[in-house]
Amino acid sequence: MHIVMAGASGLIGTSMSAAFRDAGNSVVTLVRRPPAGSNEVRWDPAAGVLDPSVLAGADAVVNLSGAGIGDRPWTRKRVEELFSSRLEPTRTLVQAMSKLDSPPATFISQSASGYYGDAGSTVLREDAPPGTGTLAQICVEWEQAALGAPAGVRVVMPRTGVVFSRSGGALGKLLPLMRLGVGGPFGNGRQFWPWVTLPDVSAAFLFLLGSAVSGPVNVSAPEQADVNTIVGALAHALHRPAVLRVPAPVLRTVMPGLGDELLLHSQRMEPAVLCSAGFRWQHGSLDEAARWVTAKESTM
Repeated sequence: MHIVMAGASGLIGTSMSAAFRDAGNSVVTLVRRPPAGSNEVRWDPAAGVLDPSVLAGADAVVNLSGAGIGDRPWTRKRVEELFSSRLEPTRTLVQAMSKLDSPPATFISQSASGYYGDAGSTVLREDAPPGTGTLAQICVEWEQAALGAPAGVRVVMPRTGVVFSRSGGALGKLLPLMRLGVGGPFGNGRQFWPWVTLPDVSAAFLFLLGSAVSGPVNVSAPEQADVNTIVGALAHALHRPAVLRVPAPVLRTVMPGLGDELLLHSQRMEPAVLCSAGFRWQHGSLDEAARWVTAKESTM
């Protein structure tokens, strides 16, 4: 399979492009700098510039574009960038596909669990309505942009949860503290995080490339857990205590907006579509994920 990827340089994209190639696929990545090799093509999504011929002959387009949600404070300018860095690349890809007589058969365009907003303990399957808040609005507009793909293109919108990696990602700042025995839950810890390990995200996208699934897909592990349970499992795997809870008011003060939506909102997401389609997780249980993510033999 020939795949064109946008947003392949981040944590998830690097892992995913490697997984695609390891499975025998050819991958071309879209970059905003001068290409470093024949497997890279320059584009300018902010200006809507992409030569449609780059997508000609591709079996699938995978779109992971987007500025980091938790990298910087949510100033008005940063929030605008969170929207534009997702919507502009998606629209540029859709426009390029629409100019082809035979566009790629599959368009997998990233979304996120933030689509559901703060849903408490309600079990969220793919047919659940969107929530409210900045992240929910981003995801709604992001998915609408992807659905503008030409007729006949299978559009898949993975609503990816909190990604566990051995370096960086959602646990990038928490794990080092927990290794020192000074980590702990956020807020009351009863909010659900739809967690999933990095290898399972890449495997899920690879699975979706070869399936007939379309529409929204919850990408999370089948075992649901709240933050207290997640932090407890990580602490157990590390043989460290996890008693230094970070109160919600402190998070809201230090991370206005960001703290609430990223750390305190609750999304009890169920990967109903992946389960029905027969996907198998490498780390389907929290204990398996905790043992993997706290191991030291790899930096991924």
